[in-house]
Amino acid sequence: MKQIYSEIIQFRGSHYDFGYMQGEKLKDSLIVRNREKQWEIRKPRFIVGVQEAKAAITRFASGVWDELLGLQDALQWPMDRILKEFGGYRLNYNRSGCTIFTGDSYFIRNYDYHPKTYEGRYVFYQPTDQGYAIIGPSQRVTGRMDGMNEKGLVLGYNFMNRKNPGDGFICCMIGRLILESCANTSEAVDMLREIPHRHSFTYVVYDSNGITKMVETSPRGVEVRQSNMCTNHFEVMKHENRHHLVDSKRRLTILQEQQANITDAYEAFRLFNDSDKGIFSDLYDSWAGTIHTSAYFPNERKAWFALGGDKEPFLFDFSKWLAGENVMLDRMTGEIDTEIPFVHLDDGADWSRK
Repeated sequence: MKQIYSEIIQFRGSHYDFGYMQGEKLKDSLIVRNREKQWEIRKPRFIVGVQEAKAAITRFASGVWDELLGLQDALQWPMDRILKEFGGYRLNYNRSGCTIFTGDSYFIRNYDYHPKTYEGRYVFYQPTDQGYAIIGPSQRVTGRMDGMNEKGLVLGYNFMNRKNPGDGFICCMIGRLILESCANTSEAVDMLREIPHRHSFTYVVYDSNGITKMVETSPRGVEVRQSNMCTNHFEVMKHENRHHLVDSKRRLTILQEQQANITDAYEAFRLFNDSDKGIFSDLYDSWAGTIHTSAYFPNERKAWFALGGDKEPFLFDFSKWLAGENVMLDRMTGEIDTEIPFVHLDDGADWSRK
């Protein structure tokens, strides 16, 4: 078993200052050193124009561009490198797993991916210039892999495929833009229809009114359906699905069979986080191992979080944090059954070896 952690980052202030603070923390970090080595193996196929990226980002959340400027000034990097690392636009994303379920006033999510991509940052951010405050784990620093904002909007996403990519945003930046800008499910659906998508994902959005929507997206179209559970295949845009859907359908069947037995959020959390229930995955070599389990409670503005399986969650009261009460915890710890290095923990978390 590998001991891992997620650092808890808390910040109130402008987007520029938030970016600058994060850049200072990232200087000479393992995340930066490992990502430099990763890029040596997986070179980008093109360069994103600075003005093109700025126009795309500021159209939906101009504060995020200010955050990128803060990162640039702190790290003293050219903007094209900032965009390659943190811009979330026209980049590539590898396959992953993930399972999501919504119930009576709660949202549960397993994040299944590869350890070499996981940066171990759980972020509380309250902007003072524009946009909504957000709680949740980050991906590529500026993005959010799941999260909840101050209005009680919750978002998570599940991978579908990466064939025939388009000129658009990758999933974690879309997560950030939605949570930064939308107050409820309806607004999130509208933005997901408008925003350009790089790859194919289902975005699950849930709000304090108890409304859940599954938004199937690809570079070629967007469809919205009603459900409260999602794995890794489309139900409407079936022509976009991958050929190998056995594990995705297996996890969905478990959810369907167990739904009647789930009486509260804690039971749902245990179904997701217990390693013997069939939802939690140890397929880390296949880019589909469960790294964390998140839960969000939009009416109460509370969140749960666990790293690894068979864990009791860490509990956070986002409403108290929004009122100025800091979380008295620097990091969360957990265990993962893998020897694969994590990008924020280990030297050698590159693609030259497993």
